[in-house]
Amino acid sequence: MNAFVRKWRDLKHRRKFAKVGKGCRFLGRYLDVEGHVELGDYCRIREGVRIRVKPGAKLIIGNRCVLSWNCIIEVDERIELHDNSGIGEFAKVRDAAHQIYGTEKSWRYTPTIVKPIVIGEGAFIGSASFISLGVTVGKGAVIGAHAVVTKDVPEFEVWGGIPAKFIRHRLKDLSPDMEAESAKLLEDQGIREDRRTW
Repeated sequence: MNAFVRKWRDLKHRRKFAKVGKGCRFLGRYLDVEGHVELGDYCRIREGVRIRVKPGAKLIIGNRCVLSWNCIIEVDERIELHDNSGIGEFAKVRDAAHQIYGTEKSWRYTPTIVKPIVIGEGAFIGSASFISLGVTVGKGAVIGAHAVVTKDVPEFEVWGGIPAKFIRHRLKDLSPDMEAESAKLLEDQGIREDRRTW
């Protein structure tokens, strides 16, 4: 992408947000934003992201967060993405659902249940996953691709499946092979420095 196109997209898309931090980049032609959305510093938003925030609700996105291709976020009350968190392509995050129990009426006419969502610092939501209302995804947690998360996920745990279940902890009880592979990768490549200027 050349500098002129980058500047044009930056000007075009910045206007859609209530607040935009420094160094944010918008990497696509199409970005659909409705309602109150606050972006921290150095966020990256890719092509086809759709954000819908109802009047009076808020979406708060921390520093250095990534929203990948075609993810959808719908907010009826409040969703928070803490620093360095990421949402994979085609993932959906929604803090509301229709009350379907206790009545024969169509879901179209039933009350809406609303519960805020928190995506913790450094957490990653895998491709095509769904994060349901009231869920807290803990710091450093990873959600596998295509998972449906209906319960809180503790810090540094990996969850996957439908419905999502605990797979393993990122730091504890690793097999000797996993520990060796991790140690080798860290020795060979190290931890990357923060790329603040994306």
